This record gives sequence, C-alpha cells and structure tokens, in this order.
Amino acid sequence: MLEGAKSIGAGAATIASAGAAVGIGNVFSSLIHSVARNPSLAKQSFGYAILGFALTEAIALFAPMMAFLILFVF
Repeated sequence: MLEGAKSIGAGAATIASAGAAVGIGNVFSSLIHSVARNPSLAKQSFGYAILGFALTEAIALFAPMMAFLILFVF
C-alpha cells in the first residue's frame, strides 16, 4: 500500500516538468517577439532570455529531486 502511494506521489511530482517546458517555450517565444519588434536590443534581450531559461529550468530540476525524495527518503 505504501509503495503504491509513493509511486503515485513521485509521478505527481514530475508533472512540474510539463509546466517547465511550457515556461521555457514562453521565454523563447517572448524573445522572438521582442527581437522582431526591436532588433537593436537583441543582445540585451538574449541575456534576459537566458536568465529566464535558467530560472525556469531550475524548477524542472526540482521536480525529479522531489520525486526521488518521495520514493527513497519518506
């Protein structure tokens, strides 16, 4: 019973990966739109996009960490 609950909890914890994928898509979609509107700020916009990518990817890395904690620690 407990093993099944752990598996369900770990699976639910990995749903955050889908949200992170959508977030990364939004970051680079916004980059494309901003460069299309103002090409002179492309370099600065790219720096902000990489920062947004890194912060969004950090959320995606927390999801498997939580899944492993649920499976092996609790």
